[in-house]
Amino acid sequence: MNKVSSDPSARPETSEAVSHPFRKERGMDGAPSHAATEMRGLRSYFGHVLCHLQKDLRLEWRSRDSVVGMLFFALLVVIIFSLAFDPTAAVSRQIAGGILWVALLFASFTALNQSWTREQRNRVLDAQRMAPAPASAMFLGKALANLLFVVAIEVLLAPLFIVFYNLHALGQGWMLAVVMPLGTWALVCNGTFFAALGLRTRNRELMLPLILVPISLPALLGMMQATTAILTGESDPGIWIRLLVAYNIAFTTVCLLLFETVLSAE
Repeated sequence: MNKVSSDPSARPETSEAVSHPFRKERGMDGAPSHAATEMRGLRSYFGHVLCHLQKDLRLEWRSRDSVVGMLFFALLVVIIFSLAFDPTAAVSRQIAGGILWVALLFASFTALNQSWTREQRNRVLDAQRMAPAPASAMFLGKALANLLFVVAIEVLLAPLFIVFYNLHALGQGWMLAVVMPLGTWALVCNGTFFAALGLRTRNRELMLPLILVPISLPALLGMMQATTAILTGESDPGIWIRLLVAYNIAFTTVCLLLFETVLSAE
């Protein structure tokens, strides 16, 4: 009979080449690898973001408080300005950018204040503080929900704006699809943060415009100038778009890093 050698060195060489099915996800000692841990952390984080986003969308779908209030205010501003002035088509292109963004800015105050008022009912915000989920995920989910609300108003407002002001872009009209989301995110990101910051003040509805408007002046300048440049076709909006991108990156990073401090403050 053939005896099996007990010498470990006598093992077939092919066994060394057999790869473990979890070798890419785990180290040699069986512990999860750093890349696998990071992937699970990212999936968990964005899962929390999606949960907060879905919650805010469901609440708004049931009540429709924010969208209806924003739509009414924005329509009121557009109609009043169209009746107060009778500009030519050339003048309309020059002033339309400013009117549009001012209307959206003041209309967004309704959604921004309302989004945090809901969290104070039944002490929901206190429960959020004790939850193991990261605070920045809550902020990001709520900011994305506010972004969707304002974008919905922009979609509904655009045809009426074109009709009332007899607008058609002389420049690259497709660039409005870049400027509008960038400008809207600049408003809702800072607005969501400062609305949370003013939750414990008595006049929080007054505090938000007083803080948000000065902070958003660079972004407002970029939005208006980029929109006017696209409508008139007289200049290149590229520099203003780059300003909006830099502004959004800087303030989004700051808001994500500081929101946990704001949420935990007494």
